Amino acid sequence: MSEFEPKIVSFVCKWCTYAGADLAGTSRIKHKPDTTNIRLMCSSRLNMEQILESFREGADGVFVGGCHPGDCHYINGNYKTRKRIMILQRLLADLGIEPERLRLEWISASEGKRYAVIVDEFIEEIRALGPLNFSTEEVLTQKEVLNNG
Repeated sequence: MSEFEPKIVSFVCKWCTYAGADLAGTSRIKHKPDTTNIRLMCSSRLNMEQILESFREGADGVFVGGCHPGDCHYINGNYKTRKRIMILQRLLADLGIEPERLRLEWISASEGKRYAVIVDEFIEEIRALGPLNFSTEEVLTQKEVLNNG
């Protein structure tokens, strides 16, 4: 039997976390390849439906990366992101999904090594949790949850 390889969807800010991931790559800093990065202009462009859809479509974990507080290129986008993630973690618990499967981190463009360390750490946390057993028949669709919550 092979070891569980988690599927991680990463939503990352173009200006900071994506650039940090790029720096990790160009600096040849080794990290696990279990993530799929989706670049956003700002972490605040991510909505709760996109995160829930990622879980519904088979992600075992979702990572969100943005600019450090006070350094957002769009003034206060990362503060909006932090609020949404806190709300969504409570919602995930209500749905029977471990809130630890959703992680928010602030990583700047110059923190390639930090990006690699944090992503590897998150992958190992998800590996320890095991595969997400998320049945769409057991819970409401993400739009119903958001509209009724």
